[in-house]
Amino acid sequence: MRFTSEQRLDDGVRERAFTLGEIPGILWTPASASPPAPAPLILLGHPPLGLDRMYPRLAARARHAAADGFASATIELPGSGDRPRLPGVEQARAELGRAVRAGERVGDEIVDALVLPLVERAVPEWRAALDALLALPEIGGPVGYSGGVISLGVRLAVVEPRISAAVLFAGSFVPRVILEEARRVTVPLHVLLQWDDEGNDRQAALDLFDAFGSREKTLHANMGGHTGVPEFAAEAAGRFLARHLG
Repeated sequence: MRFTSEQRLDDGVRERAFTLGEIPGILWTPASASPPAPAPLILLGHPPLGLDRMYPRLAARARHAAADGFASATIELPGSGDRPRLPGVEQARAELGRAVRAGERVGDEIVDALVLPLVERAVPEWRAALDALLALPEIGGPVGYSGGVISLGVRLAVVEPRISAAVLFAGSFVPRVILEEARRVTVPLHVLLQWDDEGNDRQAALDLFDAFGSREKTLHANMGGHTGVPEFAAEAAGRFLARHLG
């Protein structure tokens, strides 16, 4: 991991851009984080729209987390930003759009082609980033995951034992193989679902929640579209992570 820039935000949060090989990322740490008192870490998931576009929302989430004493980090997803595009994903995205506009059922093959290449590439990168982040003296466990793509979060919760709890955003299509993997998730979960999300298969999200093997799991459903998560719902998700990571 190589840090490429650093700034102090107006609330004292330290923001550092980094690269991990060819992967860009951002680390936010509260002013209280230090080697004698390392901060717990939240991995901030996000849709594959590019870090530049997602930065305002990610930074806002990181600052809320820092106010509770948590460090936060994120990385550029495969196929996003200036990273090479994933083969077949653009075609799958076009086929998805055509099916949605026509009011047709989105086939499993389209969902697989759209989501699985991202999951297969991104999960090992997230784990490598976690290795590097936990090697920093001011960062410690436990570790949480918060955000989407929900399939990525599911796979990470299955294969990464250092994740102690997760907040998952239900707002994307879920391959059947991920639905099966969800039965192996055992960490505490808090799932956010926007009931009127036009780009989300609501029933698939409910089926996924039902499949999770976690003994502690909460579904927080709210009226509204994809980006309309109410403030009280976001605060409840923050309290959930604070309870399990604090």
